[in-house]
Amino acid sequence: MRGRRKWLGFIPTRLHFLRFSSSTSFDPPPVRHLRRVVVTGVGMVTPLGCGVKTTWKRLIEGECGVRAISPDDLKMNSFDPEVKLYTFDQLTSKVAAIVPCGSSSGEFDEELWLNSKEHRSIARFIGYALCAVDEALKDANWMPTEQDEKEQTGVSLGAGTGSISDILEASRMICEKNIRRLSPFFIPRILINMASGHVSMKYGFQGPNHSSVTACATGAHSIGDAARMIQFGDTDVMVAGGTEASIDALSIAGFCRLRALSTKYNSKPHEASRPFDCGRDGFVIGEGSGVMVLEELEHARKRGAKIYAELHGYGTSGDAHHITQPHISGRGAVLAMIRALKQSGLHPSQVDYINAHATSTPLGDAAEANAIKSVFSDHATSGALSLSSTKGAIGHLLGAAGAVEAIFTVLAIHHGIAPLTLNLSGPDPVFSGGYMPLTTSKEMPIKAALSNSFGFGGTNSCLLFTSTN
Repeated sequence: MRGRRKWLGFIPTRLHFLRFSSSTSFDPPPVRHLRRVVVTGVGMVTPLGCGVKTTWKRLIEGECGVRAISPDDLKMNSFDPEVKLYTFDQLTSKVAAIVPCGSSSGEFDEELWLNSKEHRSIARFIGYALCAVDEALKDANWMPTEQDEKEQTGVSLGAGTGSISDILEASRMICEKNIRRLSPFFIPRILINMASGHVSMKYGFQGPNHSSVTACATGAHSIGDAARMIQFGDTDVMVAGGTEASIDALSIAGFCRLRALSTKYNSKPHEASRPFDCGRDGFVIGEGSGVMVLEELEHARKRGAKIYAELHGYGTSGDAHHITQPHISGRGAVLAMIRALKQSGLHPSQVDYINAHATSTPLGDAAEANAIKSVFSDHATSGALSLSSTKGAIGHLLGAAGAVEAIFTVLAIHHGIAPLTLNLSGPDPVFSGGYMPLTTSKEMPIKAALSNSFGFGGTNSCLLFTSTN
């Protein structure tokens, strides 16, 4: 056999198969104790700005990243001008939460992340991810150069829709019988897992390469799945999160046809996203990216890494109810939160803050409020539990929402500040007494906090973070 050895072991002969098949059963896999997972770096691109510092400051101060859209925001520059204007006129929602672009501090630099020679073949949602990853890795001070370190670093980045604008442009070429002009990079640009792929290739990370696609719960599932890979010993470090670039004609039109978007506040964009408010009429479509560096606790301690928080619990569930609407009782959300609490070993009364998914839709916000009230009971109604939705400031980032809001939750623990819910002037009747979302940012000690994320298809995710101090 000596001459037939391969790097994976050896090439088995018929004798080996006979020898192995004679055994009636295998020994059970070795017992593994779950390892602890901490957050050591964060990075983000949001409608409030490019970078964690800019976004967090504006969020806490009650600023808003929602604005009116124009025809030029529809990514239809290659279309006939009349078609572009007609399309814009037909959109019932004309507000969006758009990443500010430019070369100034706090702006996303398109020339660097999209138009440079290195990145010219990538789509915008991948560019957002690369920018957020760059910040997160620098924040974590994790730039491995040794081969074994690269092999123990993986990537888990997902998106909800990928690059719909590229699909729209390709469709135009087909309609104009000009298919020969289709870019050879078309397929690699629209594949959602290419965000993880590009990060892996850029930094040489050879650990797990994973991509979750669970609509608006994508970012949270990506982080939770990555944590489990570390817990089970698949890797020591994971770069995890979500990304989305959904401000284009087809994406906006599609959600308009679903009647999912806000239409009443086109003349008052800053008031359009109003989670838990009686005047809510749909979500505001947004874009951006959020990325965390997750790390095995002892690995982080050994290298003296800064630790923001520990990911203590991860719960998932399915509504089994409707393609877009949650059950009014919030039963799927209840299961996800209960499972995250069970995994963490914490009692509901030990949770100090919840970053709610609440997107500003009439049914969804009420269902989540009912679910939180059901799980946390007296702890919620007594006023001891702080609650807010940050979508009033940044809109709904779809596949990136769960990751960005998980970072907000971690920052709330790290800084001891629970962010406010913007535009909450008339709370939904489900709230009363001490059970009320925050309308101003609140300085408070936060030892444990939940981040909820729910998506079309009835998919639910809950991440529970705790302080390590």
